[in-house]
Amino acid sequence: MKRVMTFLMTLLGLNSGCGGQTFVNVDVDAFAELVSKSGAQLLDVRTAKEFAEGHLEGAVNIDVNGQNFIQEAKAQLNPLLPVAVYCRSGRRSANAAGLLEAEGFKAVNLKGGILAWKEKGMPVTTFEVDVFTTPSGKQVKFYALMHACIRIVADGREIQIDPVGQLGNRRVDYTPMPKADYILVTHEHRDHFDPEVISLLSAEGTQLVTNRRCADMLGRGQVMANGDMLMLGDGLTLEAVPAYNITEGRTQFHPKGRDNGFILTFDGLRIYIAGDTEDIPEMADIKDIDIAFMPCNQPYTMTPDQLIRAARTVKPRVLFPYHYGDTNVDTLPAALQADGIDVRIRHYE
Repeated sequence: MKRVMTFLMTLLGLNSGCGGQTFVNVDVDAFAELVSKSGAQLLDVRTAKEFAEGHLEGAVNIDVNGQNFIQEAKAQLNPLLPVAVYCRSGRRSANAAGLLEAEGFKAVNLKGGILAWKEKGMPVTTFEVDVFTTPSGKQVKFYALMHACIRIVADGREIQIDPVGQLGNRRVDYTPMPKADYILVTHEHRDHFDPEVISLLSAEGTQLVTNRRCADMLGRGQVMANGDMLMLGDGLTLEAVPAYNITEGRTQFHPKGRDNGFILTFDGLRIYIAGDTEDIPEMADIKDIDIAFMPCNQPYTMTPDQLIRAARTVKPRVLFPYHYGDTNVDTLPAALQADGIDVRIRHYE
């Protein structure tokens, strides 16, 4: 933390505000250095549509012109870390930086916005990211990649869930991503299990955790069955939970006892990755979930009505419908609003 503030103070000295302005304006080079060296939180304050068209990797999207900007910022950002803010040209982000400073954040604004960033040839991405803070203040980032493919960065630990490189004309380029510390694979269907990508993401020390079928097919991997618990290290614990079909005519897709869902706990933050499942009775035993990823693509997993029932059973604080393909999930936020569940629809590639 001391190193972070020393770096930020250097920027403050070099780029002081004017006219009573308390936040810092910096150019592209200084902004990039701040993000890479200080661990500053990236905040994109444009609209969701603009964000989806391309943004800086790792950025959180909170529209400064939305009704609950400050409330959302307080919920998603750590006040102990600097916030690197940008928009299209720098005007909206300057406004956002001022609002954040008034609430006790230390904000740094990108002069010229993402337009200036792109003009210098700096990279952008279309992957969406959500950031959560553990009870002790550690950051956990969730990247929406594709279908059931999720990248989690838990205080610097790289966790890949069901990494797959291509589904039809959709692709995920894993080559620029760091090697994984942990790879979790729920089952062997090709939209969850890709041996080439697993090999690409693996390095010495990478821990692969999967079910028996995938381990047999790969010839390696830590096997977990429903009900097993595993200490991954680095404060991470993993529980394998059931994931299967129960509707007549669907049980052949995911037979009971073969596949896993996972509950990942890190520093008090509990994450439920349901895998391919319907609203099975065992969900009643899943408690105290902060973040849940639940599938919604009939007939292989849940219908929207089943997902609503499952969410009301598990009661996560935040729900991400995933694996939804062509199924319309846009009605889910309103359907679960009265239950106090924050449903976030992410546009997976």
